[in-house]
Amino acid sequence: MQLITQTQKMIDSIKNVCALYGLGNAGSEYKIITELFLYKFLNDKFLYEVRKENPSFSSLSFSELEEKLKAMSEKEFEDIKEDLCVDSARIDRKNLISTLYNQQNAENFHLKLDQALTETADENIDIFSGQTGKGTKIKLFDPISPYIIDTEKKPLFAKALIEKISSFSFESAFGEKYDFFSTIFEYLIKDYNKDSGKYAEYYTPHTIATIIARILAPNGDKNVKIYDPSAGTGTLLLALAHQIGEDKCTIYSQDISQKSNELLRLNLVLNNLIGSLPNVICDDTLTDPFHKDKDELAKFDYIVSNPPFNMDFSKNRDTLAGEAHRKRFFAGVPNIPDKKKEGMAIYLMFIQHILYSLSSKGKGAIVVPTGFLTAGSGIPLKIRKHIISHKMLRGVVSMPSNVFATTGTNVSVIFLDKSQENDEILLMDASKLGITSKEGGNQRTILQSEDIEKIVSTFNSKEKIEDFSIVVSPQDIESKGYSFSAGQYFEIKIDYTPITPQEFEAKLKDFAEELDLLFQENSILGKEIQKCLRSIKYE
Repeated sequence: MQLITQTQKMIDSIKNVCALYGLGNAGSEYKIITELFLYKFLNDKFLYEVRKENPSFSSLSFSELEEKLKAMSEKEFEDIKEDLCVDSARIDRKNLISTLYNQQNAENFHLKLDQALTETADENIDIFSGQTGKGTKIKLFDPISPYIIDTEKKPLFAKALIEKISSFSFESAFGEKYDFFSTIFEYLIKDYNKDSGKYAEYYTPHTIATIIARILAPNGDKNVKIYDPSAGTGTLLLALAHQIGEDKCTIYSQDISQKSNELLRLNLVLNNLIGSLPNVICDDTLTDPFHKDKDELAKFDYIVSNPPFNMDFSKNRDTLAGEAHRKRFFAGVPNIPDKKKEGMAIYLMFIQHILYSLSSKGKGAIVVPTGFLTAGSGIPLKIRKHIISHKMLRGVVSMPSNVFATTGTNVSVIFLDKSQENDEILLMDASKLGITSKEGGNQRTILQSEDIEKIVSTFNSKEKIEDFSIVVSPQDIESKGYSFSAGQYFEIKIDYTPITPQEFEAKLKDFAEELDLLFQENSILGKEIQKCLRSIKYE
């Protein structure tokens, strides 16, 4: 807990520097903060790996090790870098943070920091980079001093940043696992996940990601490919990778948002999933899906997605409805409305893309607006019919309202499984779980650990709980107009109290007497009204 608090303080200190130099809430703020955080992390990871790979350095502190490295010949230092594992970035001695700290009073110090960032990015571009759909490499770092307009303030800004990250060490963090780094990542980006990109409309809370991962792969797995076509910052992917085993899966993703792409790459680095970085693609999933097997779209063992629900994609609508995409978008493409084009249901496109991209034994989980579960016509109904006819629906969980802080839309999670014919389908209404709290001025529902356990255990055991969960068949769903809503299958209960025949007769007599009184009152009232009407004189 202390390490988490210290790390959060370091993040806050970088944010404070940005605010002092006029970059608070600027579009560049997230980039500066995440770059400096990542550079510090990789700097310390480099020292950690050097010490681990060289027994003679095992007793040295980071500061002692840095002095040892600086005293080496160039060849000795290059040999040490060469021996490092692929998960560690290579950093030149002049670009170590301790070296920069000792040079912070040099003229134009900001250029030295910029150079350290760009040289480190270039040296590690083959491993530590993502790419666009056209194959352009996306570097880890860019210069940060250009974000400061005032020339005289550039070196002061760079100096302040170096001072903040130099006073902190990740040395004790490298023994930590997913829970630590997921907490830190969520804190790091908490101010930057709003409207984070065209295909990252809603940030997925860690609790929801955990539920999805534990339901999808309750017993882990091995040698599998996992995919998110609207990856955002990667919360769903990382939770699933951890559940399966980071060394037992390979991550694939695509998202059109450059910002989301950067944050996802940071997430992968923190969680030691460097090998998946080349599979992180920045491009439009619907018009230009990148991941392919020969000439066909790749198929994946697991797919998770929290796609944007509504968005204007009118410019690409006719292209997506064309012959080239017809097999993938079998249920159709939403029409362009005359007004409010931003209301186009783009999530329906992602559902179809996911169904097309699942392997023959693939499993998936998709976050959808709860209204999708019962829509009585059009594309939603066609998709639900397809899912049921192919017996791939494992179950549905309807979440509490406001479980996503950035949207008031009620959401549900659809679980798919093509590895078996699903004749028993678990439908769950978890809308009454959780506690409410205020977050950034918004009302939010927080799922507690006991709520998570109840959802996961009930779903995986297919347990029937009154007004909470029910098991139905594909035939049951078909008879209800293909509704995926648990509430429509719960038994309707009528409370009654048993009475004797004598009590029944007595109640009937009471009712009859009450009715007689009402009729008498009504008759008197009617006569009074008629009397009033006759007394009205008209001119």
